[in-house]
Amino acid sequence: MSTTGKDGWANVTAGKPAVGQKSERSRTTEMGDIHAFTAMTGDRNPVHYDEALAKKTPFGKLIVQGGVTTGILNACVAEDLPGPGTVFLNTNLNFRKAVGVGEKITGRVEVTSVRGDKPICELAVSVVDAAGDICVEGSATTYTMPLEGL
Repeated sequence: MSTTGKDGWANVTAGKPAVGQKSERSRTTEMGDIHAFTAMTGDRNPVHYDEALAKKTPFGKLIVQGGVTTGILNACVAEDLPGPGTVFLNTNLNFRKAVGVGEKITGRVEVTSVRGDKPICELAVSVVDAAGDICVEGSATTYTMPLEGL
């Protein structure tokens, strides 16, 4: 990776991030999240809808879809770090603990590397619950495009 030559971060909204820079966002899951995700994807797994059945599973409760859990990472990346104009090029996520309805989750991203020639970052990503237990952890590669003049 060359860090000389053209500045690939010119004109991006939030500027070039620095290694070690972090962002986090929190929210509490709702049954409406499950319904909205089902409307988008068709995922009607009974562990998301049938409370009596879900209580008999190893989860012991209704759980939200994994996409609901990881969706908070999209907001961290697109809104905060690297910021507006950012999209995922790659994600590598490990699901460690299911998230139930009504649970507070916090998505976290940390910049682990930044290219200078292109607006590309490597991030460490995670989602934790209110107890601090890791629900999802992994890495992501992002690309940030300038939005001015589009």
